[in-house]
Amino acid sequence: MDIRPIRTDEDHRAALAAIEKLWGAPAGSPEGDALDILVTLVEAYEERRWPLRSRRRFDPVDVLRYAIDELGHTQAEFSKIVGSRARASEVLARRRPLTLQMIQKITANWRIPADLLVRPYRTTASAA
Repeated sequence: MDIRPIRTDEDHRAALAAIEKLWGAPAGSPEGDALDILVTLVEAYEERRWPLRSRRRFDPVDVLRYAIDELGHTQAEFSKIVGSRARASEVLARRRPLTLQMIQKITANWRIPADLLVRPYRTTASAA
């Protein structure tokens, strides 16, 4: 595997894809070593690219937006998971909290760890 510095968002996406392929490699193996190096490079790039994101506490909506913006998922996919376009928009606009059923479906479909989605977060009341 050819490991190089991460300088662009395209390099970042490629590194994340490589990490996904190497995930679970045994520690101390060539694949495990490559995984450790790639994770370190990605963390360094993300700190440089998005310095404020790493300092503030992220919430479940941030995780969902990251999945949509950076991991190749779409808001249309999210709408199917949560049941409707309106519900998806409300969740992403922080007007509706995630339910346990939504979290279970997101975890099953997008393989996002549930512990990232069950964190408390503030929602805003919508004008009715």
